[in-house]
Amino acid sequence: MFDQVLAEVEEQCRAERVPMLGPDKAKLLASCVENAKPSLIVECGTAIGYSGLWVLRVLNNLGAGRLITVEIEEANAERARANFERAGVADLVDSRIGDAAEVLKTIQEPVDFLFLDNNKDGYYACFRAIESRLTNPATIVADNVGRADQMADYLEHVRTNYDSETHWFESRRRPGRRDGMEVSIYRC
Repeated sequence: MFDQVLAEVEEQCRAERVPMLGPDKAKLLASCVENAKPSLIVECGTAIGYSGLWVLRVLNNLGAGRLITVEIEEANAERARANFERAGVADLVDSRIGDAAEVLKTIQEPVDFLFLDNNKDGYYACFRAIESRLTNPATIVADNVGRADQMADYLEHVRTNYDSETHWFESRRRPGRRDGMEVSIYRC
């Protein structure tokens, strides 16, 4: 059932032009989660749950960990919740609605893994909002770093202060264009 729900959500994203990672970047994200084995993941930018489903599949397979996901659009958050429920992983996720940088300030638990995929110019604000609760070490994955001008402050910070690596992907929808994901290991 899980794979069927994931395939349906991917198709909905494509049909409705809902932003999503796509399978290649989702596999990198899942691999990062598998390697980190986090107790708590925070995701900024849920949309209708595509990337959350990839993360939750890994957590479910590990038998440990949970996801707090934040979405600013209530209708998208509701669709994501329904998709998590249909996939049988709703018990592993806490779905919150609001501006990610503000919602992150309310999280008091240690965060092992941060996934940034919301408004690109808000990555640095989100990082700063949760930074004091990041574990040592913590994994941070940021999508869409091909648009570096929109997140220059964030990229400068992580690339200067932490071990960071950019992974590039060719666009399936726009041949000849590529985008990237930045994977950083936070250490304090």
